[in-house]
Amino acid sequence: MVAHELLPKMVRVPAGTFPMGTEKADEDAQPVHEVALDEYHIGAFEVTNAEYARFVAETRHRSPEIFELPLIVARGGREGERSFRQISATYVWVNGQPPDDRLDHPVTLVRWDDAVAYCHWLAGKTQLPLRLPTEAEWEYAARAAVAGAHYPSGESIDPDVANFLPDQTLKRFHGTKPVGSYPPNSLGLYDMAGNVWEWVSDWYSETYYASSPRRNPAGPPEGRFRIIRGGSWVVSDTTMLECSHRHAVPVDTYSYSIGFRIAY
Repeated sequence: MVAHELLPKMVRVPAGTFPMGTEKADEDAQPVHEVALDEYHIGAFEVTNAEYARFVAETRHRSPEIFELPLIVARGGREGERSFRQISATYVWVNGQPPDDRLDHPVTLVRWDDAVAYCHWLAGKTQLPLRLPTEAEWEYAARAAVAGAHYPSGESIDPDVANFLPDQTLKRFHGTKPVGSYPPNSLGLYDMAGNVWEWVSDWYSETYYASSPRRNPAGPPEGRFRIIRGGSWVVSDTTMLECSHRHAVPVDTYSYSIGFRIAY
């Protein structure tokens, strides 16, 4: 397979300035502050199982399975572990192969460093500086470069435009959907809300917005937590689907509801 066929569809995001954050949600999304970004490109879709399988086959990188329990699961005790293993079973790869019926679904059960390793591999194949998007790039793209956009779909969100879980009692009947199953935002980006949470490159700091650089902020130099964005199929609280929502997780986190998209 030639290099350009390995590259997922990318969308050009023009340089621009936008007010990042919100005054209407958690304090870590405050204060609203002006951010200027240079032009960049971001994946139109979340990375799929089929795309990730090429990386695993060539590099022998560990495939998405259940290994050591992440801290967020271990804290839940036996019941938390039971639930995690039960729901994850649908997404676990067997003998390095993804589930046949989920090839076009976003890859899940990947840690932050797994996502970074995929980016490094694909960068070498395509000779493009591929990486995870920064938190600022992700938010600007989710807003479709529209200042103040609440959700990628506009000022409201419902199950017709994003894959989330309005009724928690239906969780065991729900799950990821093939990428592109819902309408894109006006930039042509799919699933910027729902389907799976997406890793971004930044370390997390609750107070970073108060002192972040105005131009191309890339997060603090170190931290204890990483950031996921966009909400997922297990989310019922729609505030977690907002473009501005920041979700911090321990560095060892992986889940059936977390994936990623790429940028350069």
